[in-house]
Amino acid sequence: MNRFWYAPTALLIVAFTVPARSQAVLPQRGHDGGLTENVYGLGLALGAASGVGLSFRQHFPGYVSYQLIGGIIKVDRETSYDFGGELQYDFIRGQGVRFFAAAAAGYYYSGGKRGNDLDAPGRFGMGIGGEVPVQGGFHISGEILFTFFSDGNVLPLPQVGMHYYFY
Repeated sequence: MNRFWYAPTALLIVAFTVPARSQAVLPQRGHDGGLTENVYGLGLALGAASGVGLSFRQHFPGYVSYQLIGGIIKVDRETSYDFGGELQYDFIRGQGVRFFAAAAAGYYYSGGKRGNDLDAPGRFGMGIGGEVPVQGGFHISGEILFTFFSDGNVLPLPQVGMHYYFY
């Protein structure tokens, strides 16, 4: 095919593209506002209390959900990893937003053969958060947790996440 046709063909494809919607949506809510079946989510999370990395989330029927987070990276002889979890309780769950209370805990490691170089590897946090749908089954969430470090420091720190939900 002649190269002359590449640009007009690409323009035609873009001009006649129809936006599509994802088929994944959250299930119906019960009469009290809670979910009526389990919903699962996979994504990424970033937080000082619960961890940084890949994330799995499960919403139980009703108002409770949990999240497991973990990540690892190795550069040269230094290894860094973390793992943690979070428990959430929904205050408000609407079509476009969810507000919840959260409690999280995590462990962080960074170092080589000599051990963990972090002064405060253990963390625990408590606070509130919110979640909104972006497109189809994708949702973004943000939280502010009072994070207690194992060295005695306490800081109000943000956490963010992005998940794709299915059931």
